[in-house]
Amino acid sequence: MQAHEFNPSSAMPLERSHTGFEFAPAPNSVGTVLDTPGQPVIRGFIIHLARARDRMPQVERLVAKLPVQSEVIEAVDGRALSFAEIDNVYRPRLQKPYYPFAMSAGEIACFLSHRKAWAAIVEQGIDAGLVFEDDVEIDDAFHAAFAAAKACLKPGSFIRFPFRMGKEHGRCVLSQGATNVIQPTRIGLGMVAQLVSRDAAIRLLEATAIFDRPVDTTVQMSWFTRVSPLSVLPGGVREISPELGGSTIKSRKTLTETLSREVLRPLYRAKIALRSRRII
Repeated sequence: MQAHEFNPSSAMPLERSHTGFEFAPAPNSVGTVLDTPGQPVIRGFIIHLARARDRMPQVERLVAKLPVQSEVIEAVDGRALSFAEIDNVYRPRLQKPYYPFAMSAGEIACFLSHRKAWAAIVEQGIDAGLVFEDDVEIDDAFHAAFAAAKACLKPGSFIRFPFRMGKEHGRCVLSQGATNVIQPTRIGLGMVAQLVSRDAAIRLLEATAIFDRPVDTTVQMSWFTRVSPLSVLPGGVREISPELGGSTIKSRKTLTETLSREVLRPLYRAKIALRSRRII
């Protein structure tokens, strides 16, 4: 399996909603975009696991609310990954600081799913993709957050919509009313929603053909990826996986594994924080 392979047939076009944000007209087919002069071409990509049928109504709600034409990216299923496929993309302890835990099949599949979304951005030749996971709800603050993110969009941009408030701090690069875009001192965790430019998608694909840790912790490593994420506060999104039957990624852990994580996790995060401060 190629690590960044994207098959356009796996993307299901869905009807665009009209919510006041006008970018490019809807494409006639996947990969063919009718551009609007002076406006960035942005398309939505919602990562959805086919067997998680209970989440499809939420996907449809997102399509109805998102401000750009959107399509579904069929998520990679961790249950279907073979040992050979995992060996092709996963190598522990590649980058420092070393990630102290083995990745689960679900975490590997999640990473590959985001790579499919990044590959779609590149292959469709659009300016940026609004990438959402399917266990996300948007609130009234999202449209202001999206407008601020769009105002900051440029080649190489990777702009996060955090779902945890109060976790990220840094230099403000744009302020619009109650919405701020910051350059976080330490990039937060979670990959629920991002605006990813085509150049950032290319860099991420190049850096992560083989990976050693989950996708969100990899994105924290801007010195490695050559992508420096911004964050919009408030992000206007919230994670609702408990309302949709729970996570499709996390697996049960033994008591020993749980205790080990309680010890090693803060040590690893401290190393990431220290390295992050050096590059700000």
